[in-house]
Amino acid sequence: MPRISHILIAAALHLGASSAVNVSLPLSPPSGSHSLAPTLVSFSLEQDCWPDWSVVDSRNEFTNRALENYAELTGEPPKIRVGANSEDHTFWSPTVTINEDQFPPANAVTPYPEATHVTVGDKYYELSRFLPRGTHMTWGVNFGADNVTNAINMAKAIVRAFNTSAVEASGVVLDLIEVGNEVDIFKWNGLRPANWTVEDYVPDWISVAGPVVDAVGIIGNDGPVSIQGAAFASQQFTPREIFDLGILDSTPGKAISQISQHQYSAAFCNGGDVPLTSFMDKAAVRGNLSLFEADIAATHAHGLTYVLGETNSVACHGAPGLSNTAGAALWTIDYTLQAATLGIKELFFHEGIGYKYNFFQPVSLNRSTIDGSPLDPPVAPHIQPGYYGGLVINTVVGKTGAAEIVELPVADSNVAGYAVYEQGTLARAVFVNLHAWLASSTGERPAVHIDFGFASSEATESWSGNATARRLVIEHADDIAGLMWAGQSYETSDVSPGGQLVLEPVVLDEGIDLRSTEAVLVEF
Repeated sequence: MPRISHILIAAALHLGASSAVNVSLPLSPPSGSHSLAPTLVSFSLEQDCWPDWSVVDSRNEFTNRALENYAELTGEPPKIRVGANSEDHTFWSPTVTINEDQFPPANAVTPYPEATHVTVGDKYYELSRFLPRGTHMTWGVNFGADNVTNAINMAKAIVRAFNTSAVEASGVVLDLIEVGNEVDIFKWNGLRPANWTVEDYVPDWISVAGPVVDAVGIIGNDGPVSIQGAAFASQQFTPREIFDLGILDSTPGKAISQISQHQYSAAFCNGGDVPLTSFMDKAAVRGNLSLFEADIAATHAHGLTYVLGETNSVACHGAPGLSNTAGAALWTIDYTLQAATLGIKELFFHEGIGYKYNFFQPVSLNRSTIDGSPLDPPVAPHIQPGYYGGLVINTVVGKTGAAEIVELPVADSNVAGYAVYEQGTLARAVFVNLHAWLASSTGERPAVHIDFGFASSEATESWSGNATARRLVIEHADDIAGLMWAGQSYETSDVSPGGQLVLEPVVLDEGIDLRSTEAVLVEF
């Protein structure tokens, strides 16, 4: 057990100009609150680099420790989806043992490009055994090739792998098969004609997914393995449209238990400038998620689960000076918890090898993620700032598996707040100050003072002296390292926390200070 220091951090911080807000915290969950899944923070992995995450001969210890840190906070490891763009460029072969990839040349905008062709064998899927025990997985199958035989071969190899004694003994579980990734952009990436529509997609998908579910014995959506539907890149196609077109009445459609949509808040496919200051925006976070509300409602009306099956900050592997910064960690906290309040069960943050928005880099890198320049010596496996966002979120979620969340009204355009309930009682609250304090900022660092209001003064008195806070301390929003979560750094060679755990006592009737570019979790 780490030593715990109880100190009042705010007193030691030099706070600049301060404003104050009053925040009312309901003592019991209001109507409209949503449950928090222990796997709220999950991961989507690019299929071409899967063996780097798992490692071929023995497990990747860095990957496992990074995931197990999260599991220790919630009781369950993050779910893992393997697929994405390279999903629709993957082919199974009986003569390939693990995988053979063909990559295009790297460049300054995309230092680590996705493979244009991936050939895999049975052992590729058996690498699933190297993930933490209890991990639940989604595996992608190639729909882009419109090759039913290949889709069946991939699905059979996936199911065959999870029936091997080694994978069964590992405790890693197959939940879902996804047939096709981001089909709504097939008309732009050459996988379908330019006049490809959602009306074309539904029968085409049924013609491939139908033989897949038959070949692997999936019957209905309540078995041990079912189908993940949609996986759309944008609002070009929507779940509502495919429901109306009768996809759920088809044989493979009846096997759909979960609907996935993808979301990125900007794009860096051709380079450009995506300002960090505009990205750290409370209103923008809500606008980028609220557009899914009708699809969430329609999905739930059909009794299905809704997830963001692939998401992250900026599409095409992230933007330098944004996706790899401390500001992105704060964005991750607000974005994820906001999604949870809308009824999104899980968010699968997309990861690759060398991607700028990775929560962590699981292997050594020999060229820069920013501009592709050579790195000599290579950079060892390491976490990036987004990883701290996951630590905060999983601490908010807790270990009971029964927590509920609601957003708190905070009358500050930069500060977001959420309350979490356990067994019908207020247990935790988290506040995120998205105002960007940059390395170039001058003057005194601003802060917001948060005054708490409860149902009655009696309730306040009963909790007085019992609240503690954990603070995500950040020097600057554009820093790429040096964050501290509750006094500890996870920027170590084995992702183990270094330093003394710091819990800050909070006098509830005095409130708490929250600096620009900072987050704080209050535990009642």
